[in-house]
Amino acid sequence: MTPEAPEELHVKNCISCSGEIPPLKGADLDRLHIQIPEWSIEDEHHLSRKWSFKNFIEALDFVNQVAVIAEAEGHHPDISFSWGWVEIRIFTHKLDGLTESDFILAAKIQRVTEEDGECR
Repeated sequence: MTPEAPEELHVKNCISCSGEIPPLKGADLDRLHIQIPEWSIEDEHHLSRKWSFKNFIEALDFVNQVAVIAEAEGHHPDISFSWGWVEIRIFTHKLDGLTESDFILAAKIQRVTEEDGECR
């Protein structure tokens, strides 16, 4: 019998945080990070990633796509952008650290660039 593969993060939904669980650390972060290796884990506190775009309109379009995902998931990243770039930071504000929902949101955002067919 083979072990069941873990459910892919992008098909899961973010779960509302009550603030009663501790943030993820160490091996728990590593286990989830495998599915979104393009993202960086910063100080076991937040996920971050930066994208480059050809112009301001493309960057803004990407931000708007991320906003739709964030609203649907009820989990909102910190987004910075300007001409030709977007940077996203994700963490669970209520815990001031990372939860599985942060990785789920990152995986869903990642799919936007994969579906576009462009590496950003």
